[in-house]
Amino acid sequence: MQNTVADKLQTIVTIVNRLGLHARPAMALVDVANTFPCEITLARKNQSVNAKSVMEVLLLAATQGSELTITAKGDKAQEALDALSDLVARGFDED
Repeated sequence: MQNTVADKLQTIVTIVNRLGLHARPAMALVDVANTFPCEITLARKNQSVNAKSVMEVLLLAATQGSELTITAKGDKAQEALDALSDLVARGFDED
């Protein structure tokens, strides 16, 4: 599900891998996010963090089944959303 809020793009993803967003998948997510020049945030419940910081991403404590909202703003925002959504949908290539 994707929508545009002002000049931001958003999509909602569900963590599918069995162990959730632990250190290795969090680092994979941050690595992908850092390849894009846009601002990217992740949100879970009432907490929003910088998707380019592994420490902040880990603070989300996203377990299997958690829904995350990915927001991107700026250059290549759509490409960033597509790449991050694909990574999450693949279960971070863990299973």
